[in-house]
Amino acid sequence: MKILILKPSSLGDVIHALPVLRLLKQHFRDAEIFWWIDSALAPLIAGDPDLAGLVLFERQRWGRPRHWPEMLRSIRWLRAQNFDLVIDLQCLARSAIFAWLTRGRLLVGLDEVREGARAFYDVAVPRKTFHTHAVDWYLSVLPALGVPVHKNFEWLPPRPEIAAAVKSRWQTDGAKWIALQPGARWDNKRWPVEHFSGLVRLLAKKFPAVRFAVLGGQADQPLGEKISAAAPDRVLNLCGATSLPEMIEWLRLCDLLITNDTGPMHVAAALGRPLIALFGPTAPERTGPYGRLDDVLRINLTCAPCLKSKCHFDQPLECLRALPPELVAQRASAILS
Repeated sequence: MKILILKPSSLGDVIHALPVLRLLKQHFRDAEIFWWIDSALAPLIAGDPDLAGLVLFERQRWGRPRHWPEMLRSIRWLRAQNFDLVIDLQCLARSAIFAWLTRGRLLVGLDEVREGARAFYDVAVPRKTFHTHAVDWYLSVLPALGVPVHKNFEWLPPRPEIAAAVKSRWQTDGAKWIALQPGARWDNKRWPVEHFSGLVRLLAKKFPAVRFAVLGGQADQPLGEKISAAAPDRVLNLCGATSLPEMIEWLRLCDLLITNDTGPMHVAAALGRPLIALFGPTAPERTGPYGRLDDVLRINLTCAPCLKSKCHFDQPLECLRALPPELVAQRASAILS
């Protein structure tokens, strides 16, 4: 049996979709399962024990006509695989079209109005309610295929060689680590960087043995520098310095993650690590740390969650600015103690 899963992005969404892979492989033990993924995220699941291979979606290259022959070659390869089952968990027009072009025997997707993707599916699975978590929605495709849903699986298997390299490169042993994630795709999902700095000062004073690792991409480097200035000898600015697999192993070894609503939050939840998730405009019931709503901190405002990428409140970003470092430090202290 051959199966193709389409979930190209984003980081958090791919993490949310991994339980579908785990349970498919448990049920169809001899199946060859492939994953269609954005090439930038491929290291996240490259070499995964449940995958037969990756099919790369070259988002940037294929947007230019001169690279369309590459895209056509990829489609021809997909057709040649004669997939028995194709599952589109992205439910966008482009993913639905790619899924349809594979000519698999059965095409299953998520039933969502946007972009008309469901018109391409043989079976479309609706979201039970607006607040149904993304993980549960993705998993709901499995009963339609006769695959039982349970939690007896390892979400992100360890990568011992990468973990060893992380410990060796950054000399992580001998300290208690708090990871900080100050970035996010939307600016209005970011707890103010000055609040992160204030939090570091509070926790550094209370816990002399604690060190801090600031995680993020290259674009988050300035945020990391500002936070590092709060305790230069205690903060390691890793923004832009780690690969995706290294970031995962950093979270596996950390004692706590304090994070905005962004991809590494979902990684920490999948790993079962202690975390504090800071929420403003988004709904934790829908896209928060899965099964971990007690780990969410937020301020009740009439406009939140607005689910918008830009703030229109008369006090901009008040849903996050009003969340004080002292409150976060209090929650962190309880976890660390």
